[in-house]
Order: sequence, then C-alpha cells, then structure tokens
Amino acid sequence: MNIPGNLKYTKDHEWIRIEGDEAYVGITDYAQGELGDIVFLEIETEGEELAKEEVFGTIEAVKTVSDMFMPVGGEVIEVNPKLEESPEIVNKDPYGDGWLIKIKVADASELDELLDPAAYKKLLEA
Repeated sequence: MNIPGNLKYTKDHEWIRIEGDEAYVGITDYAQGELGDIVFLEIETEGEELAKEEVFGTIEAVKTVSDMFMPVGGEVIEVNPKLEESPEIVNKDPYGDGWLIKIKVADASELDELLDPAAYKKLLEA
C-alpha cells in the first residue's frame, strides 16, 4: 500500500498536497484499489467555493459510483484536464498524474484536522 509521507489524508480516502496557498486533491491508492477500474469522473465544481467535507464530484468505476469530498474548504480552481479522456490514470498514478482537482485553500487551520500518513495507515489497519 502506497502512502506518501508528504501528504495529508481524510477518513474518506482523499489526499491533499499543499503548495503555498493552493493544493492538489486526489483519492488514495487504497481508494482506487477498492473502486476497481475507474471509467468516468464527474467534476462540475470548478470556480465554486466549497466547504470542508462537501461533495466536489463523483467517481464511477465498473462496479460503483462514489462521491468525492473536499478535505478542506476552498475554491476549486482547476479540474485535471487529463481525466476526461483518460479516467484510468487515477488507477495507474493516484498521487501523481491522477490528481483530481486543484483548490485555493480558504482556511489553512483545517489542514491540522486531517490525518498524517501514520494515522491514515492505522485507519486502514482498523
């Protein structure tokens, strides 16, 4: 199980990578493995201000459709353009090219409420 040390995680299996006052958000290696082959992503929240834990889109796999949740509040400033033509990139590279959205973080203190890699690993082992 790949759990990079430079990310923060949610109990819903999203990750966030901070870069200044912006951040990239995606789903974890565990989540993509549980979903199986990802065939479609619907993210129509670009330009919207969303609260922490609000749904920013859905991810569709062969077996199921799941909501994706904001790890922290902020404005969705970009949706990964590669996802429209290649949704399977999330399966192949969930922490790299398979990122989902880029956000402008509204309140950096919300990051303190997220799981560090050790806490996320413990969640998976429970």
